[in-house]
This record gives sequence, structure tokens and C-alpha cells, in this order.
Amino acid sequence: MNVLQILPELNAGGVERTVLETAEALVAAGHGAHIVSNGGRLVSELEALGGIHHKVDMGSKNILSVPWRIAGLRRLIAEQKIDIVHARSRAPAWPALFAARAEKVPFVTTYHGIYNANSALKRAYNSVMAKGDVVIANSNFTSDHILREHGTDPNKITVIPRGVDMALFDPEKISAEAVKTKRQKWGVPENTILVLLPGRLTRWKGQGVAIEALSRLPENTHLVLLGDAQGRDAYVAELKMQMQNLNLSGRVHFPGHDTDVATAYLAANVVICPSTDPEAFGRTAAEAQAMGRPVIAADHGGAVEVVEHGVTGWRTPPCDAQALANAIKQVDELSGVSGARDRIAANFSKTSLQKALLWVYEGLISPLPK
Repeated sequence: MNVLQILPELNAGGVERTVLETAEALVAAGHGAHIVSNGGRLVSELEALGGIHHKVDMGSKNILSVPWRIAGLRRLIAEQKIDIVHARSRAPAWPALFAARAEKVPFVTTYHGIYNANSALKRAYNSVMAKGDVVIANSNFTSDHILREHGTDPNKITVIPRGVDMALFDPEKISAEAVKTKRQKWGVPENTILVLLPGRLTRWKGQGVAIEALSRLPENTHLVLLGDAQGRDAYVAELKMQMQNLNLSGRVHFPGHDTDVATAYLAANVVICPSTDPEAFGRTAAEAQAMGRPVIAADHGGAVEVVEHGVTGWRTPPCDAQALANAIKQVDELSGVSGARDRIAANFSKTSLQKALLWVYEGLISPLPK
């Protein structure tokens, strides 16, 4: 079996990480793992896993390029004997849909996010992610959104939550020295409370809410905004201006992209996920819990399924900086939550995701008799 996954780029992010985990499972099972993207920092990691990367710019929204992209994908499907096409993003999903249909191979989509649809045109554009022979939702929240937004046949939807690599996110494998070094690298003084917000620097991730919350916390509390701006320089400048206006200079840190996220989680006293819009799943909340770290997440979207309020973490009202600050003040109580790692292992592991995806693929190639 040869599976072709398609996405715009292979850089950092939950979608990209899931693509690699899928490739890993396919190769381990003796199948072919092909990926089409415009490249990125994770290509070498993909190839080390045994995946095959085809560099093509599939993320363009230029409608005039669609026929060219369809033709290129059809050639690739034929040449590589592709059995299944799996689209991970809207722009490349449209040519992938037409190419798969033309070559008569199954078409799978994963609905990774809750896409904004403020017009009929945008809703039509988004609808491609609900047109798969199988539509994978990364949470029950996402599944409900697909049904409500697109009227998709419920029998076509399969819920497969994103997976946490429990071997990678294992606190027992990280030394105290590594944690100390990480905090020093960020410029966070010793004996301070470190609040970590992991995620790319984009407005809806809630960095502005976090900075506002920090202004209501004691001076020995520091905030680390860990993530890549991906060209959003104006937004970063806005955050730094907010920091200065609130007299927080020296207490907010912007270390950029970090490949060693597991140590980053362990270096924090508390991990926050204050997204202003609902997260489709809540990968960082799951990873942080796997590391045994208390988590505070906005009380909407997929995070409701990932964080058990008062048990494995806390949830606060979205966009409520005071509620977030109040929860952070009680971080010592949050540190006492138990069972978070076991719950993540039981419900949101990488192994579970990989098994479920292989089951979906195998069902499309050799469907069960009716």
C-alpha cells in the first residue's frame, strides 16, 4: 500500500507532526509513505523515518494554477502507484480531490482546524475538507463542527485524536541539569514562577491575553512565549509594545522556535493554552500533561476533552485575563493534580493514532464485506 499525504509545508506544527507520525506507522508496517509539500525543516526527519518527499508548491491559492497542480498530482499518483491520497490542508486538498477522483483512488481528509467561514464563498472553500471518502476529525468537537457546518454523512466521519509520543514526552528522561540550562537560555532567573505558552505567535493563540494576565501577577512570575512568528513581525512588535506599556520588560521572553519541547514543558511551573478561538484538539495541553505539568486551558473547543477541570488541570473562560491570572496564582494547587500522564497515555497516545490511521487506510484498500 502506498499512501500520499499532501500539505503546504513541512515546518513545525501539529499537522506536520501528525504527517510524520503517519509516515512512521506506514513504513513500520511495510507500506510506502509519500508526502507532497513545498519543503521545510522537517523534511530531513521525514526521510530519516523512511518517508519519501516530493517537493511541490501545493499551498498556492491561485485558482489559475489548479489545472497544473491536478495534472502534476495525477502523474505522481500513476508513477508511484499511489493507493490512497490523504489531504491535510484546504488549498492543496482541492487539486488532490480532483486528481484522486480522476485516477480512481480513495480520497481521505483530516479536518485539523475549525476554519473561519464568514461568507458563502469561504464556506465553499472550506468544504473540501469534508469531501473525503473518509473524513478524519481530530476531536469530538471537530466532528460536531463538521456535521453542523457541512452536513456530512456521519458514517464518513472517524474521530482520531492527535497523538502524543509518550516515549519522547517522558519526564523521567530529562535531567534537572537540562531543565536548568533551558531556563538559563531563556533568561529566566532562578526561583521564579515560569509560565509557558507554547505555540506559534499568532493572535488567536492568546499571547496578548497571557501578557495581560502576567501584569496582574507578582514580579517573580515570568512568561515565555515559545514559538515561531512565521513572518508575523507586526504582531510580535505589538506584543512587545503591550509588554512595555504594562511595565513587564524583562518578564516576557520570546525564544522563538525550539525543537526540544519536552524539556521546555518540564522547565515550566505551569503551561497555559489561552486560545481566544476554540482549538480543534489541544496538542500542547496533551503534551504538557504527559510531562506531568499542570495545564490551564481556555474552556472551549477540543481542550475541553483534553483537560479535566480540577483533575488534570484547569480551564478558564476564553479571553479572561483575570481568570487566567487567578488560576496561575494557584499553581501550587495545580501541581498536586494526579493521573494526567496516565490519562493522556490511555486516550491520546501516538500509538493509538497510528493504529487507527492504518485501520482506516486498510479498510479503504480492502473494505470489509457488507
